[in-house]
Amino acid sequence: MALIEAKGVHVRFGDRVVLEEVDMSVLEKECHGIMGPNGAGKTTFFNVLTGRAKPTRGELFLDGENVAGLPPHRIARKGVARSFQIMTLFDEYTARDNVMVALPQFRDRGFDMRRAAAGDSHFKSEAEKVLADVGLADKADIRAKELPYGDRRALEIAVALAQKPRVLCLDEPTSGLGTDGVQRLLGLAQKLKGKLTMIVIEHDMSFLFSLADRISVLHWGQVVARGTPLQLQENPWVKRSNLGKFS
Repeated sequence: MALIEAKGVHVRFGDRVVLEEVDMSVLEKECHGIMGPNGAGKTTFFNVLTGRAKPTRGELFLDGENVAGLPPHRIARKGVARSFQIMTLFDEYTARDNVMVALPQFRDRGFDMRRAAAGDSHFKSEAEKVLADVGLADKADIRAKELPYGDRRALEIAVALAQKPRVLCLDEPTSGLGTDGVQRLLGLAQKLKGKLTMIVIEHDMSFLFSLADRISVLHWGQVVARGTPLQLQENPWVKRSNLGKFS
C-alpha cells in the first residue's frame, strides 16, 4: 500500500484548471520526483499535499487517511514537512534558533522567538544535532541572513527535518545554487534517502535523475508520464520535450 496516494485530484482557480484528475502514488521511504515545465501544476500539487490549497474534488490519502482539505497545521502534525522555492527563515535569528523553534517539543511549549534566543540546553542540543546532519554544525551561532545562499538552503532543510517528519517535500531545492552547491545538496539528499519519504520538485534534471527512485511528469495539470529515471529517459514524450535534455 502506498504511503501517499492522490486519486483524481482536481484544482480550479476561477476559470483556470491547475490540476486535472491527478493520480499519483508514493511508497514508504521512496524518493519520488515531480518534474514538468513552468505552470504545470507542480507546486499546486505540493500545496494540496501540505494543506495550503484545497482540491476542488478528489482524494489525497496519507497512510490510508483522506487528508484532502485539512489545514496545514493538521497535516504537519501527521508528519509532512516542506521547503519552499522562496526561503522562509527568521533572518535575524541564528541558525540554531531557526531549527529550535521547529522542534515539536519546543512548539508544544508555545512558539516564542524570544525564548528561543534565551535558549534551553536541551533544545539547543537537539537543534545542534539537526544542524550537524546538514553540515552546519560550525555555523549554529551565525544569523540566518549572514549565511551564504547554499547554507541557507541547507538550513531550510534542517528546519523541516527538525519537525521529525515522515514525509519531506522539497520544492525546487537547487534553485539559485551553483554547481558546488547543487553537489553538496545532492549529497545531503542522498544521505536522507531511505530514512524517510521524500517528494522532490526539481527543474535540474541531472540532480533529480541522480536522486529519485521514480518520477511523475506533470504538464498542463496532468500526469503525462511516470516511471524510473531510466524509463523516462526513453519515454517518447519526455525525449521530444525540453525536459528530455539531460546534462
